[in-house]
Amino acid sequence: MERYPKRDDLQELSGYHSPQVSVEVRLNTNESPISPPREFVEAVASAVRDVQWNRYPDRTATALREDIAALHGVSADNVFVANGSNEVLQSLLLAYSGAGRKVVTFEPTYQLHSHIARIAGATVVSGRRNPDFTLDAAEVARICRQHSPSVTFLCSPNNPTGLAESQESIHAAVDETPGIVLVDEAYAQFSPHTALGLVREDARVAVSRTYSKTWSMAAARLGYLIAPKWMVADLEVVALPYRVDALKQAAGRAALRFVSHMEHAVRDVVAQRERLVAAMTKMPLTVWPSQANFILFRPNIPTANPASAASGSSTSGSSTSG
Repeated sequence: MERYPKRDDLQELSGYHSPQVSVEVRLNTNESPISPPREFVEAVASAVRDVQWNRYPDRTATALREDIAALHGVSADNVFVANGSNEVLQSLLLAYSGAGRKVVTFEPTYQLHSHIARIAGATVVSGRRNPDFTLDAAEVARICRQHSPSVTFLCSPNNPTGLAESQESIHAAVDETPGIVLVDEAYAQFSPHTALGLVREDARVAVSRTYSKTWSMAAARLGYLIAPKWMVADLEVVALPYRVDALKQAAGRAALRFVSHMEHAVRDVVAQRERLVAAMTKMPLTVWPSQANFILFRPNIPTANPASAASGSSTSGSSTSG
């Protein structure tokens, strides 16, 4: 029997797979080095006993959305939740991109933006950054004006550079595109900058967040979107029913009871980040100023091989992203 082929436009596409290796320090996935508080774990364990396992979960995750809304000072109708922020991105692209539509990214940036867009059948237009990896607002405006994208992605702080996008660049995208501007803020709590203030009912701006980094809940796979109510309603059209299970909803709500712990952990990570940056700038390295929980650097050694360095680090008990 011959295998049935996948879609023609997926023939050359490889899956997105971050290496998972058995080492104590895993830097390649930007996980939090700090575990949630013991009280959180106990709250989740208690929730297991309270789950009605024979029943489907709350389809709209009402209580979780209300708690997230309270955290950000918005309405629950402005909140869309999913299994990790990647599923948020997927839902947005299913709703607004697809065949015959364009999606704009500015490389280098988070690879799943373009990857999911291609899976959704959209044409991906890749704008470029300056040599120092900052964005030029005029270039953002030009790309958006030229291509009229259905979705424009801006990652702030950007993965893999750690740089926050300027307000000028974000406004340039908002002003020059007829489509959705998605600001991916997976690392936002490590930075003083956010685009949440741009989310309004009369704007086409949305902000995605994740529990994976600052809430130390990468194992749970929980993310959400803050967006205009009409956009949240559009995403519910393409989202699977009962997508967020009851235990995950309970865990997400429990985490929000420990905001002070999260904020303390973030301050600790930021302090360690700045300490490392200060030390690394004294070495033969080019170091970019990070506003995330990772640091981008380049060895100032002509013969340095990033792939070799990443391979070598895994043998010594750590895994890096090269």
